Amino acid sequence: MFAEATRTRLSAAGVVPVVVINDAAQAVPLARALLAGGVGVIELTLRTAAGLDAIKAIATEVPDMLVGAGTVLTTEQVREVHAAGAAFAVAPGTSRTTLAAALEVGLPFAPGVMTPSDIETAMTMGCRMLKFFPAESAGGVPHLKAMSAPYAHLGVKFMPTGGIKSGQLADYLAVKTVAAVGGSWLATAAQIDAGDWDAITAQAADAMAIVRQARG
Repeated sequence: MFAEATRTRLSAAGVVPVVVINDAAQAVPLARALLAGGVGVIELTLRTAAGLDAIKAIATEVPDMLVGAGTVLTTEQVREVHAAGAAFAVAPGTSRTTLAAALEVGLPFAPGVMTPSDIETAMTMGCRMLKFFPAESAGGVPHLKAMSAPYAHLGVKFMPTGGIKSGQLADYLAVKTVAAVGGSWLATAAQIDAGDWDAITAQAADAMAIVRQARG
C-alpha cells in the first residue's frame, strides 16, 4: 500500500515527528524548522480541529516536507486527509474498513499493530508499512524484535511510536525491520505554542545525527 518512493523517504528520514498542533498557523514554521534540522517527514495528528488545515498548509507551502496524517480513524477522515494533500496516513489500530477506504483513494496507509494477529490482518489488506503502537508500553524493542522476526522476509517494515524518548532512538533503529521511529520529543506542544523554532531545529539535527550514526 506504500509506494516505494514514500517508503524510501521514510526510511531515509529515520525519525518522524508526531505532532499535535493547536493552531494551523504554526504548521508552516514548524515544518521549516524541522527541515532546517534535516528532518523531512512529519506526522500531523487529527486530534485537534487544526490538524486538517495544518496538513493542507504544509502540503501547499512546504513541498519538501513529506507530510502524513495521524490518528486517521474513519473513512471520512481518509478522504479528507487525501484531499488535503497528505502523502500518507497512520492509525493507532487496524481497521479493515479504514484500510479499504485508503486503498480506494490511493492513500498510503500504515495501520497500528501490537500483535502478530494485527500484522497478519494488515498484511491481508496489502500493508507492508506498519505502526508499532504503543511501542514502549507494549514491550518496546524486545517485543518488536520478537514479533516482527517471522515477517521480516516478507518485506514488512515498522514505525514504532508511543512513549519513545530521544535516548531510545538508536536502540529502535538497530532493529532491522524498523523503517523510522515516531516521537513527540522532536517538537513538543510547549515549544510549538511558544514558537521556539530554534529549539525544534536543534532537536531535529540531534536526532538526524543519531540516525546517521545508527545506520552508518
